[in-house]
Amino acid sequence: MGNKTDWEKLVRRMEILMRLKSFPVAFKLLQDKKELKQIPFMRRPPHKMTMCQMITLVRNFDWTIGADLNDFLTAMCPSIIGLTDLPEMFTDGTFRSIVWVKTKKEGKKYEASLQRVPTGKYKALVMAPLVYKPFEPDIVLIYANPAQIMLLINALQFEDYEAMHFSCVGESSCSDAIARCYLTGKPAMTIPCYGERRYGHAQDEDLVMALPAGYMEKALAGLESLYRRGIRYPISFAGAEGDLSAAFPGSYGQMDQLEKLKGTDNRLLLGLTGGIASGKTTVANMLKELGAPIVDFDVISRQVVEPGEKAWQQIVDFFGKQVLQKDQQLDRKKLSDIVFSDLEKKKKLESFIHPQIEIEFVRQVNEIAAADPNAIIQVVIPLLIEINMQYMFHKLLLVYIPQEELTERLAIRDSIKKEQAATILSNQLPIEEKKGYADYIVNNQGSLEETKKQVTELWETLKKTQQEMIAARKK
Repeated sequence: MGNKTDWEKLVRRMEILMRLKSFPVAFKLLQDKKELKQIPFMRRPPHKMTMCQMITLVRNFDWTIGADLNDFLTAMCPSIIGLTDLPEMFTDGTFRSIVWVKTKKEGKKYEASLQRVPTGKYKALVMAPLVYKPFEPDIVLIYANPAQIMLLINALQFEDYEAMHFSCVGESSCSDAIARCYLTGKPAMTIPCYGERRYGHAQDEDLVMALPAGYMEKALAGLESLYRRGIRYPISFAGAEGDLSAAFPGSYGQMDQLEKLKGTDNRLLLGLTGGIASGKTTVANMLKELGAPIVDFDVISRQVVEPGEKAWQQIVDFFGKQVLQKDQQLDRKKLSDIVFSDLEKKKKLESFIHPQIEIEFVRQVNEIAAADPNAIIQVVIPLLIEINMQYMFHKLLLVYIPQEELTERLAIRDSIKKEQAATILSNQLPIEEKKGYADYIVNNQGSLEETKKQVTELWETLKKTQQEMIAARKK
């Protein structure tokens, strides 16, 4: 029952991004009751209990709980998770007709609608706070308010999108969450039922989602990506009566600017990115020799903070003259030290620099296109994906080197230790994750000749793509 995943690191990050108020619950069904003895810090119920009581002891009391059929108050809870079959009083509709529905006929229909794990395979269950890495879970239960759950759904849909369909049988919400998740292998969200609120202390605003354990890394990756794009919890209010134009994401509010950038001529905009020391400049220069002019964000970022420029003035006004050198140039190290551990000051600095970079970027692109309406323009941006600019380009090119080799190259290039290089690279998206965004990849592991061969082939592909774009526009 060892651990394959660093659950502590994953859960702590998820807790920060979602601001959860109770522990995500590791949930596992066991085929042999003897396995309970292998789990550290195990507590057995001191008396017969419901499953929602046990879940609460885990997520709010910080306990590890194990139980078999004999620990449950009634047959209802263990029947949901496959530990027993239901007695006739339940299956004929009698039980539900006592309180929850009008007739035994409706009660029978009710029982038939509940999802249940088939009996015969499992003999016990164990639950624990996932953060403690107690065992490798089957599923994970997350209790949160509607806004937090909506963010979690958005995170799960970020990559490999699919619409999510959830259910609510009414009473016995564990069927909708736990059993459905087991049976479908998909996330299952529902509204905690009356019993879970009465006996399990679920609050008025609580929802619950059961996730197959394998979905947790996908969920965290989606949360991280949404966070970088400004989709965060708590959700800030834009105001019901206000002008929302500035509050909308770029895909809503910047369409006019996007049209101006991509133009109505035959230009093709290629966003070029990669990790630090991956060889972006080398590849960009090869493309330039083939005919693709360069717009370089590193160059622009230095231009917009030259003494007297608007961003320079805003930085000095906010941070003071302490961030200037004797020649009035910015002291980049001092400025970096100030914002490194202060997220708000980092955001403030970016709010001064990024708008000016964007203005100059658009100006340079349109200047190139004015001189050559058929230009294939490459825009080199180290953090293109991290700052969510991919939508601005017709195509994206990634200069790729595996993470381990990237770390070694950076350490050699900057004469630093490998550990320092790894720390620097950790501030960027992992190169393997960036591959999922790219239309084209140039593998820069080999010789210059091998890289040049790939770039030459890419150039022919880009020209063909541009011709297809032109033909489609004429239709």
